[in-house]
Amino acid sequence: MPDTTALDRPALRRQLLSARQAWAQTPEAAAAQAQLQARVMAVLAQLEPMCLGLYWPMQGEFNPRDLALSAKQQWACHLALPFARRTPVDMHFRAWDGQTPDTQDECRIPSSSGKPVEPDVVLVPCLGFTQAGFRLGYGGGYFDRYLAAHPGVTAVGVAWQQGLLADGILTPEAHDQALVAVLTENQTYSG
Repeated sequence: MPDTTALDRPALRRQLLSARQAWAQTPEAAAAQAQLQARVMAVLAQLEPMCLGLYWPMQGEFNPRDLALSAKQQWACHLALPFARRTPVDMHFRAWDGQTPDTQDECRIPSSSGKPVEPDVVLVPCLGFTQAGFRLGYGGGYFDRYLAAHPGVTAVGVAWQQGLLADGILTPEAHDQALVAVLTENQTYSG
């Protein structure tokens, strides 16, 4: 967890990202990956998504690929990856087969060249998060814009426990969208 004094968002992002990347290299990270995957699968078993929106992991994020393949097999759900555009700023999801992504979006993040789809459940990566279900991402606002435009989507955050922010560290802004829940390797936080 970062220092308990309030930081500006860019400084907070840098601090959280540095801590997460260092932690991701530890033996504890592999155990946490398995624990978080089990927790997410249990939630997905309740939700039974028709189309599951995921993300391609980067910079020490939880890797949802094995989970995605299991979900596809267990519930015959479709999979989707986000595709972000810089101009105009926009994000949509594209059908994904679960294989290594075959393209990159305009932010240079691996994505799919599949057709646009609308997931009913979306896993949202969190750099940091609050107990109330607000997240801190990388600062582009792509997921917040997407969730605001798709209020019927069940948005579930996935994060490492170390990303939990103490009260007062992250004050939600007008554009921030609360998640239904944030899952970590240790706990579920309901928004």
